[in-house]
Amino acid sequence: MSYPVRRLRVVRADPSILHVDLDAMFAAVEQRDKVSLRGRPVVVGGVAGRGVVATASYEARAFGVRSAMPTAQARRRSPPNTAFLSPRFAAYKKTSEVVMRLLAGVSPLVEQVSIDEAYVDLAVTANDLSTAGVTELALRLKAEIAEATGGVTGSIGAASSKLLAKIGSDLHKPDGLTVVPPGAELAVLHPLPVSRLGGVGPATEQRLHRSGVRTVGDLAAVPLELLVDWFGTAHGTGLYRLARAQDDRPVVSEREAKSVSAEETFDVDVTDPVRLHRELDLLAARVAGRLRGNGLTGRTVNIKVRHHDFTTVTRAVTREQPTDDGRLIAHLARRLLAEIDTSGGIRLLGVGVSALADFAQDDLFSGAFAGAAGDVFGPAELFWAGAPEPGLLAAAAPGTPAGGTAGPAPAVLGGFATGAALPAAGDAAAPAAPPDSAGSAAADPAAADPAAADPAAAGPAFAAAPDPTGPAAAASAAGSASVAGPASAGPAVAGSVERPEPGPEEPPRAPGGAPSVTWRPGQDVRHEEYGAGWVCGSGLGRVTVRFEGPLTPPGPSRTFAVDDPRLHPTDPPDWTAPADVP
Repeated sequence: MSYPVRRLRVVRADPSILHVDLDAMFAAVEQRDKVSLRGRPVVVGGVAGRGVVATASYEARAFGVRSAMPTAQARRRSPPNTAFLSPRFAAYKKTSEVVMRLLAGVSPLVEQVSIDEAYVDLAVTANDLSTAGVTELALRLKAEIAEATGGVTGSIGAASSKLLAKIGSDLHKPDGLTVVPPGAELAVLHPLPVSRLGGVGPATEQRLHRSGVRTVGDLAAVPLELLVDWFGTAHGTGLYRLARAQDDRPVVSEREAKSVSAEETFDVDVTDPVRLHRELDLLAARVAGRLRGNGLTGRTVNIKVRHHDFTTVTRAVTREQPTDDGRLIAHLARRLLAEIDTSGGIRLLGVGVSALADFAQDDLFSGAFAGAAGDVFGPAELFWAGAPEPGLLAAAAPGTPAGGTAGPAPAVLGGFATGAALPAAGDAAAPAAPPDSAGSAAADPAAADPAAADPAAAGPAFAAAPDPTGPAAAASAAGSASVAGPASAGPAVAGSVERPEPGPEEPPRAPGGAPSVTWRPGQDVRHEEYGAGWVCGSGLGRVTVRFEGPLTPPGPSRTFAVDDPRLHPTDPPDWTAPADVP
């Protein structure tokens, strides 16, 4: 079918909204700071067997690796020279701050949506807002971003609405620019697949496809009454408006937090109710600590439970008065968990608090609740908000699996396959042999017996050979989810079930035990003799480090004992400072 494209009456008469989106930001920062990885496939995310890809470089995307893909699947698809790295959020934040300062210099009205994207409103500036003027400004801004960040590129969309600006920034990635002239919105929007619209997820897309609706133009031809019948009033009306490019959302410079939450992903599906309760207590303590640290309280407590098949179930309860008490949050979370069948095993568990306020009125109740804490927590299970969380910083000793039983811990170290002779500590590591085929991939870590894996081991960073080790440790990153709770007074319970595509989630935490040194692949380190570098991989009591930086030539790799006193974690390198690596 063809659809007539009519000139659209929009709120703005010029392309005065920019959407700036950094290209594969995490991977781009890694390639900037690790010169030997430039031009090579890089995957950033959880490197454990249950880890999920956060970002893949465009070299990795050529092999089908995508964000939100399980790391095990990414390893199967990746060529042998792919680097699998844990996130370095300090480095990404530093780069993001540089970009946001640049955007603030363009307009005082900047809405930062995430660490790597933002909207910029040009209407409040004295800039030329013609299509040619906005194009010139955007090209100049792209060049400034690349120069200020040491080569990290950004794609920009410019249009009369947020909807079209965001879609435009994605049309010609990487390092792209799309300016939608006023009146051309439908000509750009209607040929696109419906999945390009922000309100169309996998479930909505499948429902539309069953009705023959595949493009935005097809969606625009569907009557409002039919969309409301399919999706309900709110979602149906929203889709109707989006298909017509009717988006008058303003650019908002300050965004208030809507929820505070924490999640935990497990190496192996958990069925033990005692352990699930223990995890809820720890998560509740983390959430309470964040609430108090920001001077917030909340009325709605929610949990998120993800089963082995990625089916996600949420439950929520709303109280009359807000709280920041970790014990009460844990108590309510346990009640909610009791409503969910966990016998098949739980992959992910999350606790959140929403309906936030900046005051609390339940002090009397909290005091009474503390007196009955023994009914909720065991004698050794009271974790006060803000106190250190037992087990969070502990890691299993090499060769010790999640269950605590000693076992083998094979690994690939800086290009050395399991079984090969490891270099002596301090010796230069021999380079990995070039891959025979770009299409071959590492063995699936999830296929290994989890009981024989070492989740505390940080390697391997590279898929240089089939990896029989199973999961390796990933960087810690807390996820968050916003759950809207009923506004009525008194307890009210709500729940939902969804089946989304797997998304990035918090990597598994090491079990409690004696602290030991853990080196994560990609981690910034400094050696007292050799200078700054980054961890290629670790295991079997050894850690391999490549000594190079963003302003040096590709550097040598050396292997040390994991507890070498001369090796220390350090801050991310400065891509603008002179190199100090010998």
